[in-house]
Formats: sequence, C-alpha cells, structure tokens
Amino acid sequence: MHSRILIAMLVGSLLAVGARGAAEEISTEACLACHGNEGFVSPTDGRSLFTAAEAFSASVHGALPCTACHTDIVEIPHPEKLKPVGLEACAVCHSDMVAAYQASTHGQAHARGVQQAATCQDCHGNVHAARPHSDPASAAHWSQLAGTCARCHANIALMREFHIPVVRPVEAYLNSAHARAVAAGRHGAVCSDCHGAHDILPSADARSATMRSNIPATCGKCHQAVLAAYRASVHGQAVEQGHRDAPVCTDCHGEHQILSAGDPNSPVFAANIPRETCGRCHANERLNEKYGIGAGKVSAFEDSFHGLALHAGKLTVANCASCHGVHDILSASDPRSHVNPANLAATCGKCHPGAGTSFAIGSVHGTPTSTNTRAVSWVRFIYSWLIGLTIGFMALHNLLDLRGKARRPAPPLERTPLVNAPQRMTRPLRWQHGIIMLSFPVLVYTGFALKYPTSWWATPLLRWETQLGLRGVIHRIAAVLMIVGVVWHLTQLTISHRLRVCMRAMLPAPRDIGIAVGTFAYYLGWRLHPPQSGRFNYAEKAEYWAFMWGTAVMTATGFLLWFENLTLRYLPSWVPDVATAVHFYEAILATLSILVWHLYWVIFDPEVYPMDWTWWDGYSPPARVHERSEAADENDVGAGPSSNK
Repeated sequence: MHSRILIAMLVGSLLAVGARGAAEEISTEACLACHGNEGFVSPTDGRSLFTAAEAFSASVHGALPCTACHTDIVEIPHPEKLKPVGLEACAVCHSDMVAAYQASTHGQAHARGVQQAATCQDCHGNVHAARPHSDPASAAHWSQLAGTCARCHANIALMREFHIPVVRPVEAYLNSAHARAVAAGRHGAVCSDCHGAHDILPSADARSATMRSNIPATCGKCHQAVLAAYRASVHGQAVEQGHRDAPVCTDCHGEHQILSAGDPNSPVFAANIPRETCGRCHANERLNEKYGIGAGKVSAFEDSFHGLALHAGKLTVANCASCHGVHDILSASDPRSHVNPANLAATCGKCHPGAGTSFAIGSVHGTPTSTNTRAVSWVRFIYSWLIGLTIGFMALHNLLDLRGKARRPAPPLERTPLVNAPQRMTRPLRWQHGIIMLSFPVLVYTGFALKYPTSWWATPLLRWETQLGLRGVIHRIAAVLMIVGVVWHLTQLTISHRLRVCMRAMLPAPRDIGIAVGTFAYYLGWRLHPPQSGRFNYAEKAEYWAFMWGTAVMTATGFLLWFENLTLRYLPSWVPDVATAVHFYEAILATLSILVWHLYWVIFDPEVYPMDWTWWDGYSPPARVHERSEAADENDVGAGPSSNK
C-alpha cells in the first residue's frame, strides 16, 4: 500500500517537473510576438493586451519569464481566457509582503470583495512596467507616494462611501513641512513612514502605527532625540500608563498638515501655543478636575504681560514652551524641571538676565493663595470701587451742572477776551498742555490695543507688531513725551515765582468743601446763585491733582514694566503682576475721567460750547470770567473774602 503511494507521488513529481519545463520553454519574446503589438486586444471584450517590450525589460520583473506569473500558460497559442493573476503569484517571490497585505485594512477589504480596495498594482503600478520602489520613476518611490495614495484618498466621494472620517488628508499633507521637504528633494516623512507600507491597519487597531499610544514611536523613527525627551516627560509617562487624555505628537503638531513652528498657521507657532495647543487641555475644567491640575493657569497667563503681548503679536515674549519646555515637560516638583523653584531663576534668566537675584521668583501663573494672586485681587477690588464711585460722581455732578445751567439763558458765543481779564494759561503752560493733549490719546490707544488686540480698532496698529513691535515703540515714545511735559511743568513751577504764586491758588483748602456743598445746593435749587470759587474752583483743583497723581502712578508702574529686567533682579516677582494691574486700571480711570469729566468742562459745558479755547489763547471764556467775578449771595456757604472776587 505504501509503495503504491510512493510510486504515485514520484510520477506526479515527474509530471509536474515536465510541465514546468514545458512552461519555461515559452520565452518572453514568444509572448511579445503578439502582446508587443500596440493594437493587440482581447477578442472577447476588446480590452488592450498590449505590453511595451522596452518597459517590461526595464521593469523589476523584466528578468522573469511571463509564465512565472501566468502559470496556466503551457503552450502558445494559449487559451483565450486565462485565470487572473492573483496574490498567489506575487506571494511566490513576495510572501512576507503579501502576508502583511492580506492582514491589512486594504487586504481585508479586498478579501470581502470590495473592488475599490487597493491592490499591488494600484500602488506599484502595472506589473509589466513596475519599477523598484527605490527608483524615482516608481509609483511607490517616496517622492511619488503622496500622489499614489491620493488616487483614492483624495476622492471625497470614495472616502464618504467607506466612512473614512479624515477629510482631505492628502491636501492637508501637501501643505505640510514633510511634503515641502519632499518637494525640495529631501526625504521627508511620507504616507508609508507613518501608516506603514503593506501592513496598513486602522488607527483603532492596537498593532497600527497610527494607534494613539503608538504615535510617539512612529514619529520617533525620524525624531529619535525628541522621542527620548518626550518619553521622560509627564505627557509621555502618562501615555505609557494608558491615560488617553495625555497628549501625543499629533495633539500638538497636527496629523497630516504638520507645519514648522515658524509658520503662523501651525499649532506650535508661538502665538498659538497658549490657547490652541496647551490651552485645549489646560483650560479644560473637566481635565483639570480629573487630574488635579490647578485651574486658571491659561487665563492667568493670558492676562499677564507675556500673554497680552503674545496675543497682540509680539513673538519674542515667553509662551508656555519657553518656560515649561517643549518635549521635555516635567512636573514642577521634579528637580530636572525648568519650572522647579530651584531652576526658575535660570529659566526666567534666559530672557531676563539677573531675574531672582535679590528675591526668589514666586508663583508665575498664580494660585488662589499665592502672593501674586492676592495682591492683584486687592488691586482689582480697590480700583473697581474707586472707578465706579469716581466716575459715577463725575457723571452725576455734570448732569446736575447741566440741569442748573439749563435754567439760565445761553451765553453768547464770543471768543474775544474781556478787557483787563487775566491770562489764565501762559504760553509755556499751553505748550505743556499741548504735549499732554497729544500724547494722552496715543497712550490710551496703544495701551488698550495690548489688552484688546482682536478689536477692530486695534488691528491696523498691530499689523506690524510681529516684525517691528510698533505698538510698544509708539506707546513708549508717547509716554516719554507726556513725562517731558510734566517735568517741564514742574521745572517751571520750581524756577518761576509768578507761577508758584499762581499755583498756590490750586492747593486744596478747607473752604473748597463749603464751596462744593454750596454748588450742589445751587444745582438742587436750594440757592439762587452758585458760590464764588476764586481763581480755581474745587473741580479744577481735584482734576489737576488727580492728573498729577495719576501721572506719577502710571510713570512708576510703566517704568517697572518697561525695565522688567531690573524689576525682576531687585524686586519680588509679584511686583510686575501688581504693576500690570495698577497700570491697566489706572488707565481705565484716567481715560473715563477725561471722557466724562474733562471733555464736559471744555466742550459740552453750555458756557463754553463748542470749545473752551483757553488751551489755545490762554484766556478763559467770558462766561466763566463773569461767573468768577460775581459777588456771592449772602446765603452762599463758604463764600470767600472780597479779595477773591
């Protein structure tokens, strides 16, 4: 029995060898005698059966006989209908690749009968003209691969049909830094580098190179140093522990449209890092609560000097990565961390030499219990009440003044100074006022443009902020001009006896309280005439000294922020935060005071409308001269002596 089986096997082997020998006797030239003619077509369906001889001989398969793949050809002429050349033929030489393909998403789809699923020829090209993947002319060469994959993956209808969620991946890739490197002739990452070549799997598959937890290793094939730093970081460690919320490369850099850090459209562009990249997780209350991360870090940064300047387009200021690191982000408690208390001076010192020399750098973002946060909260609280009460009082005062003057006949619109009327503002004072009048609006505009950079009115100024820092330059020039005007005024006040005598009348006095009470009594109709105020009334005194105080505060806080290196060298780190808050709220108070108070008295006051021209010619409007020269009613509260009339 066994001998019969052995004889049968031997005979079968001899027959197989004989058949193979017969098939090998059919030369390529014999096949090309027909298939080498361009007009050669299938007699059944008219399909072209042409194979270019030169292309085939130059192809990767050129050394093989036709019967190596068309194994059912044993003679010529062969039958009209041959069985299709399938994966089995490719597997004879490429068994490992075929096995990988069969397990891939393309191979699985092809096995299910999906006609659109990519096959060997779809990626490598016609087998009769296929080139090695190392040949630049090959469809599988790295320089051609994006176009090869695009034949399917740029087809939106096809992507929708098979529920592939990534929209226009090829278009996104072609805009990426990787594609630009390929276009320049450098071997940047291509589709197969990330997704694999034959073993492409869905990203949900744990074996896939694009599985979320596998992405760092995939990117690390090219970026090895980055991978080492990332794996040691808090993010890398969290991914290793299975935390799906921890960011991987694609969360920060994107997937297909990965751009260089210098591209304004990149998520890791300096201006985009706080809000679009780090902020997506660290401003998320759910994630902060879940992982015990302190809330409010992103908002605190955005309200800081760094955040405001960065939002306005100033790219040289610090962002999250400047302090925490890029890929090597570590917990603040880690001695290796850039933001470890022991390392903060060195970290801040990269931009601010000498920072932390005299005082240890405290909380940067601020926590509810930190000195920075408490101090800024007090500033915000005090100024909120101060601004509300002050501007509210000004508005009420002006409304009552307008109501009282509405009961009197409108004064004539005359500008000619009265005979013997004293000059209220000398020429130097008018020049000083002019400097302040020009610099103040510029300071307001350029200052608030930093706080509200996305506003329509700030856009024209901030258009050049990235390259020139124009806003900051203009703001500082205007600040210096205002300081020059004030210093000039104080210098003249020091050396001019006449001006000092004049300014003594500007000093607050107890009688000003009585005059203020009498003025309100007049506004409310409890008096027939307003009280006599002398050369300067209480409102003018309050405005003058408020301006001088506000200028001192703005100058001091402005210099602390302008010369931040000296500030951080010799003062605690909470000082710049407080200076920023005071500077901002004092600016609001000053701006509203000018709009609500000063503009009323010099423009909208019925006695001077449409303009008090004292700032131009130095003389008060006749209506105000008459008002100050009228005798006080005998019932006036706080009326001065006759010498003040």
